[in-house]
Amino acid sequence: MRTLSLDLRERILASYDREEGTREQVAQRYRVSLGMVKKLLQQRTRTGDIGARHRYSGRKPLIEPSHREQMRTLIGRKPDMTLREVRQAVKLDCTLPAIHYALRKIGLTYKKRHSMPPNRIARTWHGRGGSGGGGKAAGTPHTPDLPGRVRSQDQHDPAQRSGSPG
Repeated sequence: MRTLSLDLRERILASYDREEGTREQVAQRYRVSLGMVKKLLQQRTRTGDIGARHRYSGRKPLIEPSHREQMRTLIGRKPDMTLREVRQAVKLDCTLPAIHYALRKIGLTYKKRHSMPPNRIARTWHGRGGSGGGGKAAGTPHTPDLPGRVRSQDQHDPAQRSGSPG
């Protein structure tokens, strides 16, 4: 649906004001919906303006400029605040990523982890270690589980595999 021109909006309201018909008849005459005629009448009564109001549509921001100023002040005083601490201090009801984006937008940094050692001292992720090892300890042979094959403890014992007595 396209936005009605200001000229068409004015003609619709002028026809209704001159009592050239009911709202339904005016809507049919100008080939717009009855809802559009009602909306124009309400908008004129409420705001005095009949122009398009696209700038007022959409989701309203949860973090307003006043919140950003509070965050700037808080992080200026205590730069090692976590996102969760910032959210509690400003009393916001939004997600942590929303606070992250707001801080990034105003050029502030914040503490990334809550009481965790830095990566250089201890691992913070327990995934694969090292480069290219595939996650297995070096020298451990990998025997796939194949149908019909029974894995036993002694399969990995070199003495048992070579056939030499233990």
